[in-house]
Amino acid sequence: MDRFVWTNGLLEMNETLVIQQRGVRLYDGDDKAKLDVGVVLLSTHRLLWRDQKNHECCICIPLSQVIFFEEQAAGIGKSAKIVIHLHPVPENKEPGPYQHSKYSYIKLSFKEHGQIEFYRRLTEEMTQKRWENTPVSQPIPTGIGPKAGRTRAVGIVGIERKLEEKRKETDKNISEAFEDLSKLMEKAKEMVELSKSIANKIKDKQGDITEDETIRFKSYLLSMGIANPVTRETHGSGTQYHIQLAKQLGDMLQAPLEERGGMMALTEVYCLVNRARGMELLSPEDLVNACKMFESLKLPLRLRVFDSGVMVVQLQSHSEEEMIASALDNVSDKGSLTAEEFAKLLGLSVLLAKERLLLAEKMGHLCRDDSVEGLRFYPNLF
Repeated sequence: MDRFVWTNGLLEMNETLVIQQRGVRLYDGDDKAKLDVGVVLLSTHRLLWRDQKNHECCICIPLSQVIFFEEQAAGIGKSAKIVIHLHPVPENKEPGPYQHSKYSYIKLSFKEHGQIEFYRRLTEEMTQKRWENTPVSQPIPTGIGPKAGRTRAVGIVGIERKLEEKRKETDKNISEAFEDLSKLMEKAKEMVELSKSIANKIKDKQGDITEDETIRFKSYLLSMGIANPVTRETHGSGTQYHIQLAKQLGDMLQAPLEERGGMMALTEVYCLVNRARGMELLSPEDLVNACKMFESLKLPLRLRVFDSGVMVVQLQSHSEEEMIASALDNVSDKGSLTAEEFAKLLGLSVLLAKERLLLAEKMGHLCRDDSVEGLRFYPNLF
């Protein structure tokens, strides 16, 4: 502690604040210093400590005095610490809180955590040694006011100014990031057109490409999204908007429905469509209204509402008789099935599997056993 000197806490010219941390107590070696808990500040040139209650009580030590430092882990009832080993006291040392000390090291005890980041930043400064390249001179002059040559108190004001500059820099970085995103979206249409071209080539040369490669490439195409999504800005509002949206959904959902057995829950359709549309998200209401127009527009899709209220989109070729026959065949083969077991067999969601079983039950082909073990369906022998 006898290496510390009193200071007014002002940052000097060429000196920059690196990090600060509240709730730090100083130790003279292994002994608690007579000072209270305060704020420790690390600059490019010094290590400063200021009392949290009395801001006039401020001490510092040049980073050039540091030999090495190490971490001391927290224990039961003990805070994590950073141990800083120091050079001997210089002959021309200015006055400080301690005149003599039997220790050649100090400890920073972090009561409110933050020691990991502080240790990292201290390591960076000790590695770079910026105090050697930009020696300090005098307090920063200001050109504001009647006396342009007077000095300006930095202290807390300087810290706030640095934080404001950092905020502005962050805002600038965010703006630049969005500009890059806009440029990327401009290229998205070209990428989608390219993907369509490659997809057509896959169809032409199906025999030269394995099934796994085809499935993987289709997933890439899906992640690229829709080239020109229908929006209210491009097609207005009302019926015309929903008609164009229904046509686009008809083109988009054909392949996913075929891969999923001809039927998808409307919630699954909603997630799939919005994922493909990117930034032009679709509301649930618009999706339902567009799906209701499938039949009137003579599209190969249909919106179906089960008795339970569950809404699904299915292929027009996906008949009710086929669903019932599939449910009956599988239950007959296994003897009995739950919705979960049926879903695994067909690769469907549990919700859709249950609706198919309930439909077969409604038509008199299945019967149920609703017990503590759950709902199980059996062939109806009556």
